[in-house]
Amino acid sequence: MSEENEVTEEENVTLAPGLSMALYPSESEEPVRRRGPDPLAGLRMWEPRTRLGRMVREGKILTYEEALETGYPIREVEVVDALLPDLTDDVLGVNMIQRMTDSGRRVRFNVLCVVGNGDGYVGLAVCKGKEVSSTIKKAIDSAKLNLIPVMRGNGSWESSEGPGNSVPFKVTGRSGSTRITLLPAPSGKGLVIGDYGRRVLTLAGITDVWSRSKGQTRSTINFAKATFNALEELNKTRIHDSDRDRLHMKSGREL
Repeated sequence: MSEENEVTEEENVTLAPGLSMALYPSESEEPVRRRGPDPLAGLRMWEPRTRLGRMVREGKILTYEEALETGYPIREVEVVDALLPDLTDDVLGVNMIQRMTDSGRRVRFNVLCVVGNGDGYVGLAVCKGKEVSSTIKKAIDSAKLNLIPVMRGNGSWESSEGPGNSVPFKVTGRSGSTRITLLPAPSGKGLVIGDYGRRVLTLAGITDVWSRSKGQTRSTINFAKATFNALEELNKTRIHDSDRDRLHMKSGREL
């Protein structure tokens, strides 16, 4: 019996966090309420179809950062569930679309969803479908496959020296006619932005930011997508190492 316990403990150590929670659940942990199916239940029956999925299932990759370093595309939602089990989803909007056809009225639903771990990773997706529940699940899965690392830092002249959870410099995101500009804010200022942008930044792990908006900001989809695009633009900017140290910049989560 002791040898079997040792083998089980070794397997727990070598598995990804989500797989360990799915295959060896702890009795002390309370079940988390979710909108869609439990991702841990899906991991128990998961049969990988890609090379990256097999590497995660075999315990060769234990973190999301290691999966990104391989260069393989992430095409299975179970890979994200195994490496980032603490992701939280938020449905920003559900819109009903009606269209008249020769056969009658056609009703479809448009769902906007954002997922994030609140510590440097966020994803956003828009999906359409005939039923609300299935479309929400589809949007959550698409958002997980669209995760990006979030660049954070301390770029405000009002803030004291040290690390921060704001944007490191001014950046602008666009979607349609909507323009969202994010500016560094001192620690304790909070998220000075509209409701949908605030929900995206909260799941991204940003706690302080100034913002300016232009265009048709009443559009829920464009406002959220413009905020997400601003976070994408942070990763595309080339930054010198000296500026990176001065602004205390970090990408992704804190390990």
